[in-house]
Amino acid sequence: MLSEKFASLLDVFQTKAPTLIGVDVSSTSIKLVELVEAGKGSYRLERYAIEPLAKDVVQDGNIANLDQVTDALKRGWKRLGSRNRSIAMALPAAMVITKKIIVPSGQTEEELELTVEAEANQYIPFALDEVNLDFQILGPAPNNPDEVELLIAASRKEKVEDRVAIADAAGLRARVMDVESYATQEAFRLITPTLPANGRDQNIAFVDIGAHVTHFYVMRNGQFLFSRDQAFGGNQLTHDIQRAFNLSPEEAESAKKNQGLPENYDADVLQPFMETLALEVTRALQFFFTSTSYNQVDQIVLAGGGSLLPGLDELVAKRAGVATITANPFGTMQVSDRIRPRQLAQDAPMLIIATGLAMRSFE
Repeated sequence: MLSEKFASLLDVFQTKAPTLIGVDVSSTSIKLVELVEAGKGSYRLERYAIEPLAKDVVQDGNIANLDQVTDALKRGWKRLGSRNRSIAMALPAAMVITKKIIVPSGQTEEELELTVEAEANQYIPFALDEVNLDFQILGPAPNNPDEVELLIAASRKEKVEDRVAIADAAGLRARVMDVESYATQEAFRLITPTLPANGRDQNIAFVDIGAHVTHFYVMRNGQFLFSRDQAFGGNQLTHDIQRAFNLSPEEAESAKKNQGLPENYDADVLQPFMETLALEVTRALQFFFTSTSYNQVDQIVLAGGGSLLPGLDELVAKRAGVATITANPFGTMQVSDRIRPRQLAQDAPMLIIATGLAMRSFE
């Protein structure tokens, strides 16, 4: 039946859900965030946990070793200490095909499903029985009140099912499967109150520096203007340490985290890496300027594990000529007494996607 196609696991646009724990499965760790309501339009960070992953068990967003990731998720959930087993997860944007279409307004759900199926047949390069589909009405079409704008999302079933499988094996229930870029967009709403003029009518560059990939977005009033992925991240620093000090990958990673490196590390390895990272940000800005009608950004927000390097925000601001801060989605949020403020300040930039997923509880 057609309706069964849309009662799928790819519940990107589910708007009514139980309270959810946001679970972000990255290439280096699993992050879990639990939020609760603390009054109208405000939230409290109740719990969070970060559980490291062994090298290469998640590669380019693909779960290469289900058992090891499941075990890490179990440990993370136990460390979280929550009784809630309902979770929201996300797929990398590269695994999801999205498209906006214009359709006549007033259609029934079944008519919309038929429209989406017909449209999906035209642009999805897979058989429809191999994908999960979802759609959402965004609102009236820009130029015609008798039409509505529809957003369609589709992903290969196995990509969704791998994440659902680790949740099931860990004794959890994946109730929402989102897209990482949409979760980032959701969490960004928590950051804008800390920006000048609440970020209104400004172009904000959001730079999420991961282990392997840096995701670069430009947003204006909460909407994406531009996105770009660059194959450069924190692992490059690990490789630089290996070469400079003749260490194994494991030794280099440990030394990087525990600051157990020679005195010349800062000048010979760390500073050149940070300069390259700042250059990557300025290049992404140039791509934005040449690809759109805009010629400036008003603020840069750094996130991800790579954003934690001391002085990186100041260096990026200097090289780009744009005010730069490090992301903290909990800056205006109440925080449970069980959470240590100093540790949260260190971890907050890495919790963007997990926080955006946890926000799905309150839509």
